[in-house]
Amino acid sequence: MSQPTIKVEFEGKAKIGEVMGNFKAIQLKPEDFSSPLSLQMALSRIYSELMNMLNQRQDIHYVADVRFTDSMGNPISVGVDFGDKIPPLSRKEVKVKITIEFYDEE
Repeated sequence: MSQPTIKVEFEGKAKIGEVMGNFKAIQLKPEDFSSPLSLQMALSRIYSELMNMLNQRQDIHYVADVRFTDSMGNPISVGVDFGDKIPPLSRKEVKVKITIEFYDEE
């Protein structure tokens, strides 16, 4: 892998919490809010997924909701899955450093 041509770093904050492993499949998408009927169908889909989850064994995943502001002032939110082990941090809210590296294609 070649060396990065440009490297940009951002600072932000992260909130660490727990999510049931199967819960990641339950999501609302922007198109779910396009009409009242779309929202009702999305809520029905979520209700059905929740009922299925109640009948299964639940695994806990530790996740971080990472938030920062990009160089153009836009708020950015990224999710990070730590798996089934909580990271060795002293608090649930921590500072983060986000690094973006640009490479030439080879």
